[in-house]
Amino acid sequence: MSEAAFEEVSVLSSIFCRDGEFRLVRQSDQDGLVVQINCAGEGDRGLNVSLVFHLQPSYPSCPPDISVSSTDLSRTQCHSIRQKLLDRAAGLTPEPMIHQLVQYLQQCVALTDDHRGGTEVLKDREQEEAWTAVLLLDHIRSQNHYVGLLERWSQQLQLTGRLLLGCNILIILQGARHNVKEFCRRLKTAKVDVDSSGKKCKERRMSVLIEAPSPSPSQDRLQGFVVKNYVSSPELSAAFHELELTGLYEQILPTLT
Repeated sequence: MSEAAFEEVSVLSSIFCRDGEFRLVRQSDQDGLVVQINCAGEGDRGLNVSLVFHLQPSYPSCPPDISVSSTDLSRTQCHSIRQKLLDRAAGLTPEPMIHQLVQYLQQCVALTDDHRGGTEVLKDREQEEAWTAVLLLDHIRSQNHYVGLLERWSQQLQLTGRLLLGCNILIILQGARHNVKEFCRRLKTAKVDVDSSGKKCKERRMSVLIEAPSPSPSQDRLQGFVVKNYVSSPELSAAFHELELTGLYEQILPTLT
């Protein structure tokens, strides 16, 4: 099995970190890896779809096999979704692609219960649920490069946020949920910093401390991507309070040292 496949599985487990979202089903030198990602629909009318990806030992040189199941959809509808994902995978370059395929499902189709009467339940999705996430970084050594990269990504993905530098290095992000997920994926897969020997390195130890739907836009206090230093716990608490995110701070506090 390629190193790229194992690294992708590690990244996926940190991105799809809510209870029941991700599961490594099987790992074998002969048969490769099998991972399951459960995509939950949003709102009262949302549907749940389970995706199972079989990564052959030659992956990502060859695309994964994909299975689709749902208690809310007919067998024909699941087959249609599966075929769309297989076609998409066949058109991608031979590199880790699971996250792109999940994004394709989440971004390009809306899953609703309008399937009654046999109508296919796929329609273009124009908006994504507003999302807030708090990330914990391991270190920032090359600050100018690292921070510049984070600012550029936030602009590209239309995210707002805060980088809080202190005893713990935290990033608060707000924006479309799939864009927050993409930001996390980039952090795990791109060389964003340098290690103790000065070599470029990835942010392998980034963790998502908490994620949840954002307040309504009228309550959104984040503007742009701002870097802020703090030296004490009260200052960190005040930064969250200023953004009306005190509840999130109280939930992550036990994980901070």
